[in-house]
Amino acid sequence: MTVSRIRRPLRLSPLFSALCLAWLPPALAVAAEEAPAGEAPATQLERITVTAQKREQQVADVPISISAYSGELLRKLGITRMDELSAFVPGFHAQLQSPNNPGYVVRGITTDSGESTQTSRVSIFQDGVDISRSRGSAVALFDMDRVEVLRGPQGTLFGRGAEAGAVSLIQNKASNDTAAGFDAELGNHSSRRISAFYNTPLNEAVSARIAVFDAAHDGYVKNLGGGDLNGEDTQAARLSLHFDLEDGGIDAIFNWQHDTPPGTDFHGTAIANRNGSTDVYGDSDLNRGNALGLDRTIYGLTVLGNFRLGENWQLDSTTGLRRFNSREEFDADGSNRDILEMAEYVKSKQFSQEFRFNYDGGGRVRGFAGANFFYEKGEQRVDLQTDEAALFSSVVWPMLLQSYPAYAAYQPYVDGLVAANFNPIYYLLAGGAYVPFNNDITEGYANYATTHAVEAFGDLSFDVTDRLQLTGGVRVSHEDIRSGYRTFDADGVGTLGLLGLTSGGVPVTPNNLFATTNGQVLSSSGSFWGVTGRLVANYRLGDAGNLYASVSRGRKPNVIQVQPDATTELPAEILTSGEIGFKGELAQGRFLYDLSAFYYDYKNFQSNAYVDGQYLTRNAGRAHAPGFEMSLQHNFSTDLGVLFNYTWMRARFNAVDQDGAAQELSGNRLRMSPDNSASLAVLYSHDIGGNRSFYLRPSYQWKDRMFFDDENTAGLEQKSYGLVNLRTGVTFDNGRWDLGLWGANLTDEKYLIDAGNTGANFGLPTYIRGAPRTFGVSVSGRF
Repeated sequence: MTVSRIRRPLRLSPLFSALCLAWLPPALAVAAEEAPAGEAPATQLERITVTAQKREQQVADVPISISAYSGELLRKLGITRMDELSAFVPGFHAQLQSPNNPGYVVRGITTDSGESTQTSRVSIFQDGVDISRSRGSAVALFDMDRVEVLRGPQGTLFGRGAEAGAVSLIQNKASNDTAAGFDAELGNHSSRRISAFYNTPLNEAVSARIAVFDAAHDGYVKNLGGGDLNGEDTQAARLSLHFDLEDGGIDAIFNWQHDTPPGTDFHGTAIANRNGSTDVYGDSDLNRGNALGLDRTIYGLTVLGNFRLGENWQLDSTTGLRRFNSREEFDADGSNRDILEMAEYVKSKQFSQEFRFNYDGGGRVRGFAGANFFYEKGEQRVDLQTDEAALFSSVVWPMLLQSYPAYAAYQPYVDGLVAANFNPIYYLLAGGAYVPFNNDITEGYANYATTHAVEAFGDLSFDVTDRLQLTGGVRVSHEDIRSGYRTFDADGVGTLGLLGLTSGGVPVTPNNLFATTNGQVLSSSGSFWGVTGRLVANYRLGDAGNLYASVSRGRKPNVIQVQPDATTELPAEILTSGEIGFKGELAQGRFLYDLSAFYYDYKNFQSNAYVDGQYLTRNAGRAHAPGFEMSLQHNFSTDLGVLFNYTWMRARFNAVDQDGAAQELSGNRLRMSPDNSASLAVLYSHDIGGNRSFYLRPSYQWKDRMFFDDENTAGLEQKSYGLVNLRTGVTFDNGRWDLGLWGANLTDEKYLIDAGNTGANFGLPTYIRGAPRTFGVSVSGRF
């Protein structure tokens, strides 16, 4: 996807910036400033220009469910992460266990798999380059031009992976003026966020811009095993060059990011910590202490070109090179016992090239057509270290008891044998001597994927009348995919594995959990065709707004799943979406509204599960999600504004699949999909003279109950909760300087961002809590 660049600065009226604060996420920290003299009066709400349909339009004129935010607004609000951004967007939720493990949810549909064989349902684009690979998609949002979030299938506009929606991150490019600025923030938990930029022309035809970013805070959770957990430590830098040409221009952007946060608190409750507590909001007790955590590095080079081809045509080119590698150490059992000590290693490299021809002759017809090539090679490796005595007593024996309750009579005997580190079952098989459990055994698996994809696409808009516009688009994709899988045999005698406790059932390896591939890399390949498209009718109701209706088709590509016992091919997941919407403005621009109703219908829904010792993607059949979204903004006066938004959505698995057979997950909620969510903000500002302004902005966000797995397991859920935030401050010199105080989650609400995780597959579910009360000061300046 290529985004047309806007060389002129994008500016929002101060009240629009203020009203958008209603969706404040828990960690937003920089106070908004008053607009410089000469901008639209605060009583009028100004709209941002976007390029979601590959041409410049006002948000209210785009017949798509879209939320767009300027980089200036993100800066004022202190938004630097995707989870902070998502609190502002109806129908969109981002969850970050760590920068290496994000989850994105659009209208009830979640994408968070780290497997190299999986394609994202929600595409993330950075300056037109697809960065959707899960472990590399969470990037710092600093020195941004704007962010556009589109809900609903966006295959025609954005590519084969944008099945449920797309997030387009547009960074600031170099320009031919001299400017500089900084934003700094300090808070409790030793938090800091600092970003700065400098832009300058190098000569008449070449300009340069450099931006840097640094953010860190201590972990919110004390780890009795050493160190702390759930912290942040990110550094990033960007160098941009712009080259003016006689009939266009070229931008070159190099991105670098390095993340080294402490470990994630996978907090277990099945086993008490060393103080005897199982409180999920208490101290954690994970092994390896400071060795837990992430080390991830991302490199990206993007080259954007736009070339005028006569009066009515333009050629846009987007070239992307990207690679990342990460290593994350985590304690998956959530306890101080050596049961599931794990590490994940991921690496990926990709190349993409897109050409798009845009036509706009100023008449009734406009559109674009083009082609895209995409190559990616990726690998995910997971290592497991365990003490077999701990694994037997905490996982294997409870599973045996569940299948054979009569074994409970032997519990005291088993406890004694485990404590003595002996295995009598193997003694009977070996017929010689007792063989102890292996206290330090390591095994693992890896999956590999190589993808070559070629796409051709086109989109055409036709003005039937001055009020009615029809738009149709289609994208045809062809993919060559090769997938591979390998298990790494245990480094030493694995007593439990020799006893046949592997998923394969036959004891052919000392592995305990991952069935062997006998040292081989198993592989399979396939070629697939896919078609996505959209049809939209947009009718303008005078000056009041636009009424639109659309039907679109999304697609998550086929999955080739290689496992030790079999290779399976999952059909493409298909989403059919119908939507009607009404958006516009009233009261001379002081009241903005955006209403939409939609219905999602899925077939061949791909759901992940741990089955018989193997992580599998399964065809869960059909699912549906009817919903309604509402966003209202109103300015009562120059001093007072209110914003309210609300989303209702009922995302469920169908009773029967496409063949009429009953579904295993019938009636279950889709994971991480609350039925209701809402936010409200009251925003007050007052001119105190001397080009200074005081502001006070309380806000509240609320989410309904939601489950963290498709099985809707009792206990793996979050009940409804709300977060209260407040920010206040003063701007100086018409907004050039800003000094603020901020507080997030002021009531110190206790809530979860995830539950279950890897440990749940072994009867040891873990929980990740949300951020506690945070507060601090901020200062920013522009020169």
